[in-house]
Amino acid sequence: MLTDDRLLGGRVRLAQPARGYRVAIDTVLFAAAVPARAGERVLNAGCGVGGAALCLATRMGGVAVTGIDADADLVRIATTNAEENGVADRVSFRAADIALGGTGLPRGTFGHAMVNPPYLVAGAGRPSADGRKAAATVENGADLGSWIEFCVSMVRDRGSVTVVHRADRLDALLAVFAGRAGGIVVFPLWPSEGSDAKRVIVTARKGSATPTRVARGLVLHAADGTYTDEAEAVLRHGAALDI
Repeated sequence: MLTDDRLLGGRVRLAQPARGYRVAIDTVLFAAAVPARAGERVLNAGCGVGGAALCLATRMGGVAVTGIDADADLVRIATTNAEENGVADRVSFRAADIALGGTGLPRGTFGHAMVNPPYLVAGAGRPSADGRKAAATVENGADLGSWIEFCVSMVRDRGSVTVVHRADRLDALLAVFAGRAGGIVVFPLWPSEGSDAKRVIVTARKGSATPTRVARGLVLHAADGTYTDEAEAVLRHGAALDI
């Protein structure tokens, strides 16, 4: 069973399974951090039903996005979503498992790559009984290093890689980027003013030697629990994150 959902204040229509892993605000936020421009090509690794790809393509006209995912059923849904949103001419999806190699895509040809890899290390905690949700949230076959190494290999020199991940795995994420990409920016997502960040968006440039910096990040919720104006601008109105 599929649900009919909306992102970016209704500008993106998204069909997705009613059960299992479902698109959340992390998807919209990290798509808003990709520094793509019209005419550039973007790879979305682990695309699922295409939420991030569609948000990026809707926010930035003229950007071409190729999404890959190991789940062929989700790829079929993503393809239909691209058609329903009128962007199938520049947003496409294919079934490919990076853990098995052979994606059929030439390396070093994309201007940017974006990925929302599984947040949990294999064996950590109790995975969901729903196989599809477990595959999206727990590393299996491809670990964090595999995802990042793949994305870096797919972008051209000075191309960017954008990742959203748990803040408590930031050290592991930075370790994978070491020696592969620089110009790293860590962008914390603060649940509310004064609270610890649980998620971070990290961007890096292949071949860059610019030192790492920590940006001010984004506060998501005001004291009354509603989204802040800055968060609303990204989540509802399609604004880009200034990273």
